Amino acid sequence: MYKIAVMPGDGTGPEVVREGLKVLEAVAGKCKFKYETEEFDFGGERYKRTGETLPDSAIEELRKKDAIFLGAIGHPDVQPGILEKGILLKARFALDQYINLRPVKLYPGVETPLKDKGPKDIDFVVVRENTEGLYVGAGGTLKQGTPDEVAIQTSVNTRKGVERCLRYAFEYTKKRNKAKTLTLCGKTNVLTFAFHLWERAFHEIGKKDYPDIKRDYAHVDATCMWMVKNPEWFDVIVTDNMFGDIITDLGAMIQGGMGIAAGGNINPEGVSMFEPIGGSAPKYTGKNVINPLAAVSAMGMMLDTLGETKAALMVEKAVMTVTGTKLKSLSAGKMGYSTTEVGDLVCEMLDKK
Repeated sequence: MYKIAVMPGDGTGPEVVREGLKVLEAVAGKCKFKYETEEFDFGGERYKRTGETLPDSAIEELRKKDAIFLGAIGHPDVQPGILEKGILLKARFALDQYINLRPVKLYPGVETPLKDKGPKDIDFVVVRENTEGLYVGAGGTLKQGTPDEVAIQTSVNTRKGVERCLRYAFEYTKKRNKAKTLTLCGKTNVLTFAFHLWERAFHEIGKKDYPDIKRDYAHVDATCMWMVKNPEWFDVIVTDNMFGDIITDLGAMIQGGMGIAAGGNINPEGVSMFEPIGGSAPKYTGKNVINPLAAVSAMGMMLDTLGETKAALMVEKAVMTVTGTKLKSLSAGKMGYSTTEVGDLVCEMLDKK
C-alpha cells in the first residue's frame, strides 16, 4: 500500500493532478498494486488566507509518505519567490531531496525547434544536484541602497553532497544501459574551487567503482551548444544546482516544451516529490484546456521510483501513443481535446502495444 501525498497547488495544478490520478487509478488496476492518497492544500490560496506556506508540522506528515505528487506552485496575487521558497525549496531541503531528475525525451508526434532532429536524437537525462550550490542562500549585502552596495552569493559544495549526486548519476547511467556515458557539466576554467571538487570526485568515483561507464566533461556553455546542435551526443548529464536549473529548461524546450516536461525531486533513501515543470498557468485555470501530459509523466516517474517499473513503462508508452496518434499540438487549447479527454485517452492507451 503506497501512501501518496497530493499537493494540487495553484492555477491549473489541480486540473492536471486530477488527470494524473485518473491514470494512476487505471494503471494500478492493471498492474495490481494498491495506494492511498492524502491531499494537502498548500499553495497561493492557503497563503492568502493564513499567511502559511509549508509549516514544519506538514513536513513531518510528508515524511510518513512514500511519495509526493505536486501540481504547480505560483499564484498571481502572491509576490514571486514567497511560495517557491516557502514550499518548493523548503520541501526539497527539509526532505533532503538531493537529486533533481529531468528526462529530456522527444516523443513521437511532438515538434522540436531543432532542425532535422527526431525522437532517436533527443533522449537523455539530466541529474541535477538539488540541495547545495547557490541555492542554499549563503551570502548577504553591505551598504544596501547606496552606490557602494555589495551583494555576495556563495555557492556551497560539500564533498558529501557532490559525491552522493555523482554516485546517483553513475548508478542511473548503469541502469539506463544506453550509451553508458556520463557527462559532467561544469565550468572548471573559471569556477576553479567548486568544479575542481566536482571533477576530482567524478574521476575518482568513476575510475574506482564504475570503470564500465565512459566519463566525459563539457563546460556549461558548450553543453548548451551541443544540446542544440547534437543532442544525440548525450546519455546522462550530471551537474550542480544552478547549471542544472538552466540546462533542464533548455532541455524542456528541445523535447517539445514545458507541456511535456516532467521532473522528480529525489531522495533515494526517503520521500521524493514529482511534478510537471510548466508551472501554474493561471490564465487557463478552470477552462479544461491545459495539457496534462507532463503531470501524467511525472506520475509515471513516481511509479518508477517506487519500484513499479512495469506500470511506469505502460504509462510512458500510453503517453507516447497519444502524442504520436491523437494530439494536434501540446499547446493549451490547441490539442484537439480537452484536459479531461487527454487523460481519458492515456487511460485507453494503457493496453496498446
